[in-house]
Amino acid sequence: MSLKTENHPCFNDESRHRFGRIHLPVAPKCNIQCNYCNKKYDCINENRPGVTSKVLSPKQALHYLDQAMAILPDIAVVGIAGPGDPFANPAETMETLRLVRAKYPEMLLCIATNGLDLMPCIDELAELQVSHVTITINAVDPEIGSEIYTWVRHKKKFFRDIEAAKLLVNRQLQALAKLKEAGITAKVNSIIIPGINDVHIIEVARTVAGLGADILNCMPYYSTTETVFENIPEPSQEVVLEIQDATAEYLPQMKHCARCRADAVGIIGEINSDTMMRELAAAAHIANDPKVPVGIRPCIAVSTLDGVRIGQHLGEADRFLVYTMDTESERCVLVDSRVTPLPGGGRKRWEILSGILKDCRALLVSAAGDSPISVLKENGIEVLLMDGIIEDVVYGLLTGKDMSAFMKSNPIHACGSSCGGTGGGCA
Repeated sequence: MSLKTENHPCFNDESRHRFGRIHLPVAPKCNIQCNYCNKKYDCINENRPGVTSKVLSPKQALHYLDQAMAILPDIAVVGIAGPGDPFANPAETMETLRLVRAKYPEMLLCIATNGLDLMPCIDELAELQVSHVTITINAVDPEIGSEIYTWVRHKKKFFRDIEAAKLLVNRQLQALAKLKEAGITAKVNSIIIPGINDVHIIEVARTVAGLGADILNCMPYYSTTETVFENIPEPSQEVVLEIQDATAEYLPQMKHCARCRADAVGIIGEINSDTMMRELAAAAHIANDPKVPVGIRPCIAVSTLDGVRIGQHLGEADRFLVYTMDTESERCVLVDSRVTPLPGGGRKRWEILSGILKDCRALLVSAAGDSPISVLKENGIEVLLMDGIIEDVVYGLLTGKDMSAFMKSNPIHACGSSCGGTGGGCA
């Protein structure tokens, strides 16, 4: 096997106009909540991390890659960069890497992660010859980190404030050191957030250089609505250049980053073509398990704000994540992300939604009005008001366990009142 690592367009400025990359969006769940991040899975008009039009299973991702290679033969790198974190979805991430390595033995493999749960997978990453890993490290001082992260979830436990930041920083730095011991090229992304960590980035550079990092990408913070940091202004180009010059004392700089989507494909800096977006949508509808009889509803849909917990009113949801049971691994797996009909329209809206979720036996939400519950039930979809970690609840429902402990009462709200909705007609 001959891996031409110099062809990686993110790590080699000279390669970025000649070689393309493809991000396979197989990792929807995230294990941290950053105060600058708002994942909009189905938005096709934004070019930033955490955004994808579809979520794929590993087998769907391989099919999509096959189509992409036929259309864009200059692709030299297959990466996984979300839309959540690859190692909050370790089974899907590692299976995808195995499938790609088996079929495309000379393809460069690349991962972008926050590093929290990277450590357990590094040995297998090395075995699969994953040549490049990027860790986003925004702080090495937990006091500063505590201002950047709302929570960290590790081993099914949530951490907050200084405790969360301390845990994250320690695991990031340990993972970076182990990557270098394994001979893997390591890039560190540091997001410049004015008034939060902009002065601190130099200390980040000094620390990660001491652990063997190969290159640093000082990325300007991207202002995103509906986040804690939405009112923080983006850093000026002059500030970014000053920080890049200062940190260049410790590490080579990546200055051509395009802040790519989790489903980015093609040459860096170019938007995804309509052709590739159609291929992505087509791949997302390939059946994962042909053994499921026609007419059986094998899936469960979930409303969620963070991809981790059930926690959104039906009328406020703009997308649903769809899960099913993988018969080989006996695990519940994410198979799709589907856009909801636009607000308004009364009963017609819920009839349209019933068609969108026609392969789902249930829809899990935190609350819902009588009208959508009734319409969806008429169409064979049971609306369940629940709370809890998505994978735990979905697995329990799909395997017939008693999930009454996760059930909620229904706090019916008038539209536009205390539910915080838009008045568009949730009930």
